[in-house]
Amino acid sequence: MKTIYLDNSATTPMLPEVIDSVTEAMKSTFGNPSSTHQLGRKSRALVENARKSIAKQLKASSAELFFTAGGSEADNLILHNAVTNLAVKTIISSKIEHHAIIHTIEHLRQKYAVEVKWVNLKSNGAIDYQNLEQLLENTSSKTLVSLMYVNNEIGNLLDLEKVSDLCTKYEALFHSDTVQGIGHFDIDVTKIPIDFFTASAHKFHGPKGVGFAYIKKGFGVQPILFGGEQEKGARAGTENIHSIFGMQKALEIACNNLAEESAYIQSIKNHFINSLKSNFKDIKFNGLSESEAESSYIILNVRFPKSYPMLLFNLDLKGIAASGGSACQSGSSKGSHVLYEILDDEEALKTSVRFSFSKFTTIADIDYVISVLKELIQ
Repeated sequence: MKTIYLDNSATTPMLPEVIDSVTEAMKSTFGNPSSTHQLGRKSRALVENARKSIAKQLKASSAELFFTAGGSEADNLILHNAVTNLAVKTIISSKIEHHAIIHTIEHLRQKYAVEVKWVNLKSNGAIDYQNLEQLLENTSSKTLVSLMYVNNEIGNLLDLEKVSDLCTKYEALFHSDTVQGIGHFDIDVTKIPIDFFTASAHKFHGPKGVGFAYIKKGFGVQPILFGGEQEKGARAGTENIHSIFGMQKALEIACNNLAEESAYIQSIKNHFINSLKSNFKDIKFNGLSESEAESSYIILNVRFPKSYPMLLFNLDLKGIAASGGSACQSGSSKGSHVLYEILDDEEALKTSVRFSFSKFTTIADIDYVISVLKELIQ
């Protein structure tokens, strides 16, 4: 049976080059990076060289990067610091953020009485920038805007520059969950005055369980994990040195091949869109995922004409891996909070599937998926 992997927004397969690099590092570099002997210093050098390399890709300072166990921890570190360390009293966000944002904001509201304002969304899930400005204009307390760069379910792109400019104008801090963007889009902090953003290596063919928080120089960072002085006192725990090294390698490869690979993956996505339109009546695309200019080239969220309760299961039986929403909600009966927010009740009950692509996806893969869908969609 064929295996067609179209769930790259959930996670990506590690690159063979990354696996080889991590394996070699595991053999040769095993010291604790907090140890002062030469084996510890060798591990410390590996971590700090990785920090410098990653920072270079972002035009950032290495002192602005803090390694974490992934994007969710990085988001938590930033949001908690905004409230407990930077005196933020108001958070402006959207109701279609990743749960790492929404659940953390709700926790901060309950624990610290933070005021939360939800920005309006257009029917396609796009942020209403005019409403965002109104919210900023009518807020007098210290404010953090937290809006994700690439929506992990519908692929909508946020205009980082526009939001950064609005936050600068109204003296608000700006945090973006960029987990679906790092390694897939060029982010240059010298051009976009963003204060905080996050990454997770497994979204760009690196290891799972490692990521980073970007925190602009000048902001103090207090830990949410205690027990040691690692990461300049911002995060306790022995650094995951081999995964950090793997993340560095994966990001280097992604950035060095960004133009070529993004064009290739976009062509795959376009072929899928055209094939779906040609073969299925009344098919629709959620959010802006059909748009080449306003969505990620990785993500296509497809809404079928009616409910097919067993569709994902049957696709899996045919060797096709896809998702009904965020993989973080796998097994949940609640459905997608994103789709429920932007679709009316009737449309939300129809079956939607998120297909997400990588440089390993082929035209033959897409054609096979279309042939299977033609069997299953009646």
